[in-house]
Amino acid sequence: MGTQPLPFDPIARAAALWEERVGPSGAMAAVTSVMRVQQILQSTVDGALRPHGLTFARYEALVLLTFSRRGSLPMRVMGERLQLHPTSVTNIVDRLEADGLVKRVPHPSDRRTTLVEITEAGRQRREEATASITAVNLGLRGLTERQTEQLTDLLSKVRKAAGDFGD
Repeated sequence: MGTQPLPFDPIARAAALWEERVGPSGAMAAVTSVMRVQQILQSTVDGALRPHGLTFARYEALVLLTFSRRGSLPMRVMGERLQLHPTSVTNIVDRLEADGLVKRVPHPSDRRTTLVEITEAGRQRREEATASITAVNLGLRGLTERQTEQLTDLLSKVRKAAGDFGD
């Protein structure tokens, strides 16, 4: 982003060499492109969230809690929905709690379960952060709305085939 763009597409160049020396290059070019786009998106989103003191993982957790019916969820459910290891969820919640954006509360009917509840400060921070990342379209530039839908559909096919989710 802060560097000068190359005068050629290095992935296209690598694909041509792959084709010449290894074989069909379609999958290599697609995967390399996805990896590079992921770096671009991550950099853009991180840059938009940094002034709000959030990482994408912490932002996602705030969004998840905001979308929940009661503004709270068990940590186990957060891990499932965010597709994260329990240790990662604990670290995210620890940081959000230290910043006053969430609080841990006892589950009303299950003493073994702790709920994570978004605070008013957390709602406000999520709202401000959302404005920042939507202002940069989450880093996804160069596509029409229809193309963005097609991209999401294509990537979901790969995710489903990998067992990321079922029907």
